[in-house]
Amino acid sequence: MKMILASAAFAAGLLIAGQSGAQISADPSQVQGGAFQVEPNHTRVQFNVLHMGFTHYWGDFTGASGTLDLDPVHLAQSKVSVSIPVASVSTTNAKLDGEIKSPMFLDGAAYPTITFTSTGVTPTSATTADITGQLTLHGVTRPITLHATFNAGGANPMSKTYTVGFDAKGSFNRSDFGVKTYVPLIGDNVDVTISAAFEKKG
Repeated sequence: MKMILASAAFAAGLLIAGQSGAQISADPSQVQGGAFQVEPNHTRVQFNVLHMGFTHYWGDFTGASGTLDLDPVHLAQSKVSVSIPVASVSTTNAKLDGEIKSPMFLDGAAYPTITFTSTGVTPTSATTADITGQLTLHGVTRPITLHATFNAGGANPMSKTYTVGFDAKGSFNRSDFGVKTYVPLIGDNVDVTISAAFEKKG
């Protein structure tokens, strides 16, 4: 009986391995390079600002789109470009959501997207890198640096598509982009936390 169970488990393991393709690995040396696109259902951009000095108020954006050209051997040659719809903003307050989209803050009607386009990638360890780029927000473009961490790469067990995932953090002053409403009562500094999935094209 034990032999039968062991054989069944082994066969199941082979089946799963065959279905999943490239195994999910956090080892950066195993990452496949190439052209990728944002997987929006598992990509999220969170932000927070200091609210009246009491708490950090959080919100997020979804529905991102964009591309990643990943060269794991020559990481500095990698490039990423992402767009985020202002209309996707969500907080714990529906009234505030509307205000953020309005001319009070981001003016989504006039400036419907937030974009980031990388200009350079500097590895800082085997799994981390500083990504410099141009952030366009509220019709203003300014440089920003994102501190990125590689999570894993491999075939998504559900979609079977080769996927890579990263987290990143950065910050900027919203007044630099012309968004000055309630500064300093509501903090000028905006901290950004990103969790992004990219699917390999083709």
